[in-house]
Amino acid sequence: MNKPMLVSTIASTAVLAYYFLKPMVPQRLRYVLRRGVANLIRRRSTASWPIKPGTERPPANWPGWPGGKQFAIVLTHDVEDQSGLDRCRSLMEMEERHGFHSCFNFIPEGDYSVPQELRQELQQRGFEVGIHDLHHDGSLFRSREIFRNQAEKINGYLNEWQAQGFRAGFMFHNLDWQRDLKVRYDASTFDVDPFEPQPDGVNTIFPFWVEGHQEDAHDSGYVELPYTLVQDSTLFLLLREPTIDLWKRKLDWVAQHGGMVLVNVHPDYMAFNGATLGWNQVPDSFYGELLEYMRSEYGGRYWHALPREVAEYCTAFKPQRPRSQSRHVCMITHSFYESDNRVIRYAEALARCGDVVDVYALRARPDLPREERINGVNVIRVKDRFGKDEKSKWSYFTRLLKFLLIAGWAVSRRHWRRPYELVHAHNVPDFVVFAASLPRLSGARVILDIHDIVPEFFASKFRAKDTSPWVGVLKFVERVSASFAHHVILANHLWVDRYVARSAPRDKCSVFINNVDRTVFRPVPRVAPSETKVIMFPGGLQWHQGLDIAIRAFEKLHSRLPGIEFHIYGDGNMKPELEKLVKDLGLNGSVQFFAPLPLQEIAAAMAHADLGVVPKRADSFGNEAYSTKIMEFMSLGVPVVISNTRIDRYYFNDSVVRFFESGNVEGLTEAMHEVLTNEQLRSEMVARASAYAARHSWERRMNDYLLLVDSLCAVRAR
Repeated sequence: MNKPMLVSTIASTAVLAYYFLKPMVPQRLRYVLRRGVANLIRRRSTASWPIKPGTERPPANWPGWPGGKQFAIVLTHDVEDQSGLDRCRSLMEMEERHGFHSCFNFIPEGDYSVPQELRQELQQRGFEVGIHDLHHDGSLFRSREIFRNQAEKINGYLNEWQAQGFRAGFMFHNLDWQRDLKVRYDASTFDVDPFEPQPDGVNTIFPFWVEGHQEDAHDSGYVELPYTLVQDSTLFLLLREPTIDLWKRKLDWVAQHGGMVLVNVHPDYMAFNGATLGWNQVPDSFYGELLEYMRSEYGGRYWHALPREVAEYCTAFKPQRPRSQSRHVCMITHSFYESDNRVIRYAEALARCGDVVDVYALRARPDLPREERINGVNVIRVKDRFGKDEKSKWSYFTRLLKFLLIAGWAVSRRHWRRPYELVHAHNVPDFVVFAASLPRLSGARVILDIHDIVPEFFASKFRAKDTSPWVGVLKFVERVSASFAHHVILANHLWVDRYVARSAPRDKCSVFINNVDRTVFRPVPRVAPSETKVIMFPGGLQWHQGLDIAIRAFEKLHSRLPGIEFHIYGDGNMKPELEKLVKDLGLNGSVQFFAPLPLQEIAAAMAHADLGVVPKRADSFGNEAYSTKIMEFMSLGVPVVISNTRIDRYYFNDSVVRFFESGNVEGLTEAMHEVLTNEQLRSEMVARASAYAARHSWERRMNDYLLLVDSLCAVRAR
């Protein structure tokens, strides 16, 4: 079971137990017990409820409310039993008298039946109808399989009722699972509410966007609408407040900060028109007083909208969920930060949310400072690496071990001054995760990010067999490292089964491929067409990359297209051999080697190429190693020729790239010639590839990473 779901699973089990015991315990006694617990929670939560400092921070891309309004007002109602259903019209009439409309959420398969006539009347009178759970018995989130099955039924009711929104019973939520629902918005969360069975709030008084499943259409996803005023049942029945002063106080604060006032009131607990109050009812005058206060105190200053209208407005710009307070996050990578796209994406995403991010990395040149701030990220270069000598297994191992010791010491020193809450360690090697030992002992959550699956990477790099003792040791290290981490991220889907079989349970693993950052890799208009056609490869110069194959193919192509050049950006243990091959083939001047460039500079260089080439070997580690540069070329509008590897056939097809048989020099020559000379093929490939890159961009996956970090840190906090 995923740790982030632990609290909701316990809460769900408790609710199921409550429903089982409910008939045996008198109703008034149940409320007496709940009130006692609520008052204990209230005394412990005075610093963060009903107002939690930090939740007023707007999303980074927040444009304000329509018409320049100061804040928004959204009214919702959950109808939980027959008595609530019977009072819906009275509630509608009250709101209409005050000039408001709201959304009524009904349980499709609960203890009552929702008449079609009532739903139609609500919609005709300008109200909205939403779905409230399926059975409202606490079972929805018991397991992933149960949720999938019930989600299918919920989607059927959404379609039948022409509803666009959903709210779960008991405010249970898993924003990842809820992407299975075909909704425009979800309203199952709150900014802060310690009285709920699953008390982890989203810590914002603004709506925010939750990205849809990666395989879905580009615009898939939904808007999350947290309620920001305490529920009526909590305020009046559990806490037994005699006035609406607490509502007013919170409303004033939300309005002051330009947020969304979203209230959830239950008609089940309201006594209308002076009716005698039951022991579990409140007078309708409380809600009426709130409506009048909104209208008289803030008339003309708020945008009053139905939930679906807020969702429609926010979908246009997809507001990103803000953080209520910054966290101290550490990243450790045995790489050069300024050219490691994967690490940069993670670090800058967290920094944009307001987190303090320290990255411990290598220094590529003596002119680079030991510490500097790059786009909001603190880069700490703890070890120099001005040259590479990786032909010896022992020299390679000792270099990695030195980095582990130096990085571990540096991380521990800074952690001692200000503790880290999360450490995200990036392999190679796997054991770099142990640099987080002190933070982990202090309670920090640890992510191990598998850029390359090490035993196979080592075997390919040093031409070792799978039966090699070195490979066996590396498999052991992989298992130990995975056990040390709280969560493991894998760089592609093909590695999951193998990694799970030997190192970590499946529910401890996530897959984040190297999604392209389209804010960096975007098409650049060319000043003028050049007679010289440039083929480019940017990346590591290792044997599995197949650069020798590409150079031999280029020699044959050069005789047919004399004006072409092959630009190779990167470094690695194969560079001397490749330079010798170029000299032996007489290609000096036509094949040029360049040093690795920082992210922005390599993106600019790639954008001016005429063709990208990724010639990996399919009989080596390259067969399953996902190449970031493929989607980067696609996003830049540069056609790309790639070898027919298992990993690339998994993610791409012939409509977006030009495949050639891995290792086939003649096949690569013909593929490059065809793409360079066939303008119609080029334009069609570029158009389809650009759309593909947009669907699989980092912008689409960034929220999933932020949700993962949030959930891990929430477990730490609990």
